[in-house]
Amino acid sequence: MFRSPRSTALAFFFSLGVAAACGGSDDAKVESTPSDAGARTPENTGKSCAGPVDCYPGIDAGALQGEVQCLDRVTGGYCTHLCKTDADCCAVPGECDTNLRQVCAPFESTGLMMCFLSCEGEDVEKAPDAGVVADGGELDDTIFCQTYASSSFKCRSSGGGSKNRKVCVP
Repeated sequence: MFRSPRSTALAFFFSLGVAAACGGSDDAKVESTPSDAGARTPENTGKSCAGPVDCYPGIDAGALQGEVQCLDRVTGGYCTHLCKTDADCCAVPGECDTNLRQVCAPFESTGLMMCFLSCEGEDVEKAPDAGVVADGGELDDTIFCQTYASSSFKCRSSGGGSKNRKVCVP
């Protein structure tokens, strides 16, 4: 097929424009709205793991306010650590990468208290986007988890009886 020099030039400059629009620095820092988090959270809590050694990279495990756990009840593993109170979560510099609240909650029937990203009502309302999604609708707890933790996470009860909390988990 024969193309005129004019149409070839137009196609070339159009391609350059598309490449320029799609390009950019990979060094941009995401504050606390990791909607592109993909399979897992940008936080240490909730990252995939095969064992505790995979969790909290670059942080002295002994400095954390509880023993590191890799929950195998969660597909792909789930990094967290034991805690006694909410203050034990995000207590060590570098432990948490966003300003999103983490809570100390029981996990199912383990009897152990662990740190999780909270999706309780007041935390959803305090989201960086003030609880409003791009289309103007309200941010519900599941959309909150999918936006700030991972596209595969949902908001549910942590389980564990009367001390359960609403947390983001896969």
